[in-house]
Amino acid sequence: MSGILQALLMSSVSTGVLANYLVVAGGGGAPGASGGDTASGAGAGGFLTGSFSLSSSVTYTITVGSGGTTTTGSGTAGNGNNSSVLGTGITTVTAIGGGRGVNSNQAGVTGGSGSGGGGGAAAGNGGSGTSGQGNAGGNAYGGGQGYGNGGGGGAGAVGQTGTAAISGNGGIGSQSSITGSAVYYAGGGGGGSDGNPTTTAGTGGTGGGANGGARNAAGNNGTANTGGGGGGSGGNGTVGGTGGSGVVILSIPTVNYTGTTTGSPTVTTSGSNTILTFNSSGSYTA
Repeated sequence: MSGILQALLMSSVSTGVLANYLVVAGGGGAPGASGGDTASGAGAGGFLTGSFSLSSSVTYTITVGSGGTTTTGSGTAGNGNNSSVLGTGITTVTAIGGGRGVNSNQAGVTGGSGSGGGGGAAAGNGGSGTSGQGNAGGNAYGGGQGYGNGGGGGAGAVGQTGTAAISGNGGIGSQSSITGSAVYYAGGGGGGSDGNPTTTAGTGGTGGGANGGARNAAGNNGTANTGGGGGGSGGNGTVGGTGGSGVVILSIPTVNYTGTTTGSPTVTTSGSNTILTFNSSGSYTA
């Protein structure tokens, strides 16, 4: 290595290495439902992408949020948990967990993306998403024979509003190519059927969002490490879907990659960059 090239590389390390990131929080969980209750689709985890400067010898703590929980019978499900990157010299990057799904007649819950509203005579509006991270859940339907639940919001679009004929679909997620391949993350969960034979369940949004449960059937789980929202329960004592866990991905110039990690991230390469995919919490030392 020439003296000039070595000096340039040492200078780039000492003054900071530009790395790209994708931070996705855990998706919300949807509750179970008993009797005539059903449940809305849960919101996707917050989706953040950008770049920051990593400083030599600094350890960056990676937190990967788990997906929200469900319940047995009607009750309160769990919001998705936040994902983040924390370290000296950078502004902490925090993606907010997805809003939990709700039972009949309840308003949706705010999150990275919001959950859908619960259908019924007092149909609920969808919960709000977090600006720059996700979208609102869909409103529920509250008139006529059917009471369609709202779909959970996704990183790329709002959740669909329920109608008498169908519970809302989850909002589509957003696409990232940080690994070298285009992948969708953070899709919203579909609303569960309201139990009326003429009302069908909503489908999950592309990016790990789960389908809602058909009449008297359980909601489906969001896909792990996508931040997808859980699908709503179709009633009659069935459970809802859990949220998909989040993910944190770092793309670092290979010439500056140190190889010092904890938490066993998956290590790949794409072009001139080394890609660290954290499916669980850990750290990277620059």
